[in-house]
Amino acid sequence: MTFVRKFFNDEDGAISVDFVVLTAAIVTLGLVVGAVISSGAEGLANRTEAELNNM
Repeated sequence: MTFVRKFFNDEDGAISVDFVVLTAAIVTLGLVVGAVISSGAEGLANRTEAELNNM
């Protein structure tokens, strides 16, 4: 029973879990920002193409 108590009270490696969660959040934020910028750039390119075709 003391092994189980030691296991649950042991905090070694807890920092690693924090960094994994933080890294996952940063990667997710990067993907979302990339998707937003990509769609905006595509819309701008389409409008530019339409304007150039109308000249």
